[in-house]
Amino acid sequence: MKMAKNERQEAMLKLVRAKDISTQEELARELENAGWQVTQATVSRDIKDLGIIKVTLPSGGTKYSVLDRTGDVAPGRLLSVFSHCVLSCEVAMNLVVVKTLPGMANAAASALDSIHLPGVVGTIAGDDTVFIATPSNEDALAINSTIKDMNSRSGSDA
Repeated sequence: MKMAKNERQEAMLKLVRAKDISTQEELARELENAGWQVTQATVSRDIKDLGIIKVTLPSGGTKYSVLDRTGDVAPGRLLSVFSHCVLSCEVAMNLVVVKTLPGMANAAASALDSIHLPGVVGTIAGDDTVFIATPSNEDALAINSTIKDMNSRSGSDA
């Protein structure tokens, strides 16, 4: 059973990396096309376990993205730390300014870097602030929307 779960989750990660999938239903359908029998509840649990998030694209659409992190940090845990330390985020032209709890900006920036959001040129962190540079105002608005969505799922106010 554990082996099947690991294999299913690996198949899910490959699909999310390879295709623009925007709903759990699409993901379940893709998994079924690959030979996996899954329920929506299973897909939902796997998304949380794997640290898969929904990101907003500059075009306004959405897609799932994988939190890629090397080492022994669990993606779900890193995402949880991020969502609990972010206090607010705001767009300033092509920058997104993220305010965090004191001392947590580096953790937040590390999590953002691990997500590989489309449109992020780079991040820089201080003590309680992260600046996210983007190539355009549209990219900044999309990233701001993604961060707000990530935090609304955790109950944060950002």
